Amino acid sequence: MTHRKTILLSICTVFALCSMSCKKDKPGGVPLTPVDISINVNNPSYADISVPSGWIYLSGGSQGLIVYRTSFDSFVAMDRHCPYNSADLCRVFVDSTQIVARDTACCHSSFLINDGSVLEGPAALSLQRYNTSFNGTTLRIYN
Repeated sequence: MTHRKTILLSICTVFALCSMSCKKDKPGGVPLTPVDISINVNNPSYADISVPSGWIYLSGGSQGLIVYRTSFDSFVAMDRHCPYNSADLCRVFVDSTQIVARDTACCHSSFLINDGSVLEGPAALSLQRYNTSFNGTTLRIYN
């Protein structure tokens, strides 16, 4: 019985190690990048997010940020780094529809800018979102 347990434990260990190494090779994700940005949304530089459905690009994150105003008191901030393959430095750009961000250089995935969800693959992960807080004047974007 002890011999069977040893063999079973060995098989489970090998399987677990293989599973972990396979996960490392799978494409996806965005490198963890510290973000802590505060902006005054009343500043004329940010006029495009003065009303709901407005959006802007900001510096920060892995490949820059898209900030989208979902309502008068809430925002969504997402990294522009395409999550399909973290090794590639692929950046999404908001297209002429003003509602879709596309990776036109690497995998050609597209994402909705109101929440970062995948509209068209091969990406399976949404755009990396950051926390936001808003006090009526200052928008803070952080992780």
